[in-house]
Amino acid sequence: MDTGLFEDAAVIRQVAGEGLLLAGGGRATLLQIAHPGVAQGVYDHSNYAERPLDRLRTTLSYVYGVLFGTREEGRQISRAVEAMHRRITGPGYYANDPDLQVWVNATLYDTAVVLYQRVVRPLSAAEADVCYRQYSVLATSIGCPEDAWPADRESFERYYAHMIDTIQVGDAGRHIANALLWPENLPLPLRPAIPVNRFVTIGLLPAPIRAGFGYPWSARRQRLLDRNLNLTAAVYPRLPRVLRHIPKDYYLRDLRQRTARRRKPIAAEG
Repeated sequence: MDTGLFEDAAVIRQVAGEGLLLAGGGRATLLQIAHPGVAQGVYDHSNYAERPLDRLRTTLSYVYGVLFGTREEGRQISRAVEAMHRRITGPGYYANDPDLQVWVNATLYDTAVVLYQRVVRPLSAAEADVCYRQYSVLATSIGCPEDAWPADRESFERYYAHMIDTIQVGDAGRHIANALLWPENLPLPLRPAIPVNRFVTIGLLPAPIRAGFGYPWSARRQRLLDRNLNLTAAVYPRLPRVLRHIPKDYYLRDLRQRTARRRKPIAAEG
């Protein structure tokens, strides 16, 4: 039976399967668009303002398809994403640029590990090393050269710190971020969550990136965020695994249903 690239006990499945990570989706996205190359590609080629949930669905379908799907499902969604990226080109950027691929994956990896260790449990050094190596598959599956991903966690930490300190957030990134944090077309049932998502997203950003976007923060807000994270850490790990994995199961099922519909034969007429 094809169970995919990883066993269920793999560290990356333990980390990436947690629904908690959705709380970091905004953080990862804003870190991505802090990079001017990523931001310009999204600005020029995405309808992020009209359909704010589409990027989330695409990202989660890819992540869950590669990490939790069968090998064939992982290959299919990877080919689809790579093909989509080939069309995203413009002056000074192209989505399949290895530098951009590494940065986007770095934001997914860092956000996942930060939230998992803050709320669920700390990873041992050995687990963290394995998890880091396994996360490279989200970059290499869409064509990023293996040697472009930093070789180990120490190398990654130097790379990530350099990026955080040197990235200059541009106008395109600020425009996209404001549209995502103050959405106008979100379904009515989700609108009450907008202020909470905005608060958590801005609070989880590294300070230089937050400043680059121009979002204010304060010691009082940080204390409020810390209290809520502490409360979440006291409650969330005690929830049944089936509840904590609902988002992963939902998006993986959605991916499989959409794949099945595309394969369904069309009945002959007459």
